[in-house]
Amino acid sequence: MTIEQQISELRAELNACVEPAERRQLEAELEIAQAELIVALAVQDGSIDAEPPF
Repeated sequence: MTIEQQISELRAELNACVEPAERRQLEAELEIAQAELIVALAVQDGSIDAEPPF
C-alpha cells in the first residue's frame, strides 16, 4: 500500500468514525502518514537530506 492510499483510507475511516477515542487515534495516524508523505516528497525532490548527520 502506498502512503497516498493509506492517507486516503484513513480519511475515509475518519469521516465514518463517531467514537471520540477512535477518532483521536485515526487523526493521529493520519497526521503521521501526512508527515511521512511530506518528508518522502522532500527527499525525492532534494529539498532535504534524510541521511543522519553522523
